[in-house]
Amino acid sequence: MSNDDAFAAAYREHYWAVSRYVARRLQGRPDEVEEVVAEVFAVAWRRRGDLPATPLPWLYGVARNCLANAVRGYGRRRRLVDRLGNDEAAHGRHIAAGPGAETPGGWVHEALDRLSPADREVLRLAAWEELDAEQIAVALGCGRRAAAMRLHRARRRLRAEIDRLRAPAPRPVPPVDATPRKDPRHA
Repeated sequence: MSNDDAFAAAYREHYWAVSRYVARRLQGRPDEVEEVVAEVFAVAWRRRGDLPATPLPWLYGVARNCLANAVRGYGRRRRLVDRLGNDEAAHGRHIAAGPGAETPGGWVHEALDRLSPADREVLRLAAWEELDAEQIAVALGCGRRAAAMRLHRARRRLRAEIDRLRAPAPRPVPPVDATPRKDPRHA
């Protein structure tokens, strides 16, 4: 199969998976999803000779880099808008909370948000993209053992955050009155 055919097959087979991957990470900015996905496949086209036999994890790695560029660009635009004083809130627009914020499992999203970006990414690759440790290693650009260890540690930290959020609030202990009371029978 030629490089062009390999790229075309990867595009047909994995376009929607890459699109979902990007959309989940750009919550609140759906207008940027198509732009980032287009950039992912533009990079894949330029590097079509580097496409591995199983291209999806590699495409996720490219998408991670394209997302990082998009987020940096968004931050630069946001700072420019702030410097210009053209605040979106002044125009009555705001970003709604992400999915699950008001649902019974909203605390899971809150626990995930409390983790580091690296922990969130490895957990999302495993859960949302359904990658195994070897595929996660390709997407992250590290070794298989390192990916497995990162995933294990991220899962442990997520469990700790979930337990912390789900723990019942301690009940206040009523104050004990230390003043001696007179027994009404001996008064």
